[in-house]
Amino acid sequence: MDCCKRLLTELARPEEDRDRVVPQALWSSALVAYARCFSKGRRFGLATEDVRNLPLHGAVMKFHKWVIEERNKLTVHPTDPFEAAKVGAALSPPGQAERRVEGIAIFSASHVLIDVIGVRQLGGLASELAKQTAEKAQEQQDSVLADACTIGQPAKLCRTARSGH
Repeated sequence: MDCCKRLLTELARPEEDRDRVVPQALWSSALVAYARCFSKGRRFGLATEDVRNLPLHGAVMKFHKWVIEERNKLTVHPTDPFEAAKVGAALSPPGQAERRVEGIAIFSASHVLIDVIGVRQLGGLASELAKQTAEKAQEQQDSVLADACTIGQPAKLCRTARSGH
């Protein structure tokens, strides 16, 4: 969420006043941080079901999957270093009688797509997931507190804690 907040501030600045690397770095960080919450093997990580259960409307699951895919594209190294570049021919203007090739253009394919709407959507999704996680954590804390209270006397609780049971 912090990356999205900072990125929105950066995108609000006039384009000529911003360093082009900063929005890309913040967006990349936001994608990686979001996707990391869904990593496999994390005992208490998030699952797709958590996204599905959010009280949000629209193509939430589609956006979630897109964010994960973008992170994957960002972090996976292509087997061919030229896979991420395209070369095209630059033609003479259409109004000329005889069109000819006047040069070439090289386009590097960047998977970094940064727009205010996408940043807000990612920030909102992360915010809702944080609320949901906080609620689950509170439920767990309440359960632990209830268990601790059933033990009874504070001295007994301290002995139990020291013994590791």
